[in-house]
Amino acid sequence: MPDRRRTQTFAWYNLVGSFATALGALSGGLLARSLQAQAGWPALDAYRAVLVGYAIAGGLLFLLFLCLSPAVEVRPAAVAPARRTLGLHRSRNVVLKLSALFALDAFAGALIVQTMMAYWFHVRFGVDEAVLGSIFFGANILAGISALLAARIAARFGLINTMVFTHLPSNIMLCLVPLMPNLPLAIVLLFARFSISQMDVPTRQSYTMAVVAPDERSAASGVTAVARSIGASLSPVLSGLLLTVSLGAPFFLAGSLKIVYDLLLYRSFKTLKPPEEQEAAGVPAA
Repeated sequence: MPDRRRTQTFAWYNLVGSFATALGALSGGLLARSLQAQAGWPALDAYRAVLVGYAIAGGLLFLLFLCLSPAVEVRPAAVAPARRTLGLHRSRNVVLKLSALFALDAFAGALIVQTMMAYWFHVRFGVDEAVLGSIFFGANILAGISALLAARIAARFGLINTMVFTHLPSNIMLCLVPLMPNLPLAIVLLFARFSISQMDVPTRQSYTMAVVAPDERSAASGVTAVARSIGASLSPVLSGLLLTVSLGAPFFLAGSLKIVYDLLLYRSFKTLKPPEEQEAAGVPAA
C-alpha cells in the first residue's frame, strides 16, 4: 500500500477513535452530574455507574474481536524464515528498538492521562464534571481532525519528520499548561496542544508497518502495543506521588520525557526511510 494511503487509513482509524473518546468524555461528565442532580445519587455511586458502563463496553469490544475473520491476517511468506522471535525475523532489531522508544512515550503519556488532567482542572480552577466533559470533548475532536492533517503533512515531509516535529511543540505546550494563570488560557493551550499532539499516532503506526516485512506486521503491531501498555502501566503510582509534591509536576515530567523520546526517535530512525520515501528520493528500497 502506498505510503499516503496507508497513513490515511490509520488517520481515519484514529479519527473515529478520537471522536468516540470525545463522545465518551462528554457523556461521562453529563451522566455523572445527571445522576447526582436528578436521581439524587451520591457522587461515589454516580462515578461508579460510569465505570461500570466502561467495563460493559470493554466486554462488548472483546466479543466483537472474537468475531473477526482470519482473513484479516496477511498470508504467511512462501518460504518461512528459519528463526522467528515473537513472530519477527528480518525486522526484529528495528521493532525492538521502536518498542523501547514507544514504551518511554507511553510511560510519559500515562503520567498525565485525561483523568489526571481533569483532576488538575478541578483542583486548580474548581471546574465541575459537565464542564470537564465539554473541555475534553472539544480536545478530542481536535485530536481526531489533526489525524487527517497528519497524512497530508507526512506525504510532503516524511513520516519520521511529521512524528517528531509535530510532537515536540505539543510537549512544550504540555509543560506550559500548569503555568497558565486562569482557566481560559489553560483551555486554549490545552486545545492548541491537542490540535497537534496526536499527529504522531497514525504516522507512528504507518511507519511501523512500512519498515517491516508484510508477514511481520501483525507481530510488529502486537509487540509495540504490548511495549506501550507496559510503559503506561508503570506510570500511575509515580503520577500520584508527584501530585503530592506539586500539581504541575506530572505535566513537567511527562512533557520532558516526551521531548527526550522525540529526540531519541529522530536520532535513531531519521535515516531509516519507508520504501516509498526511498523511491521518492531515488534510493533503491532494501
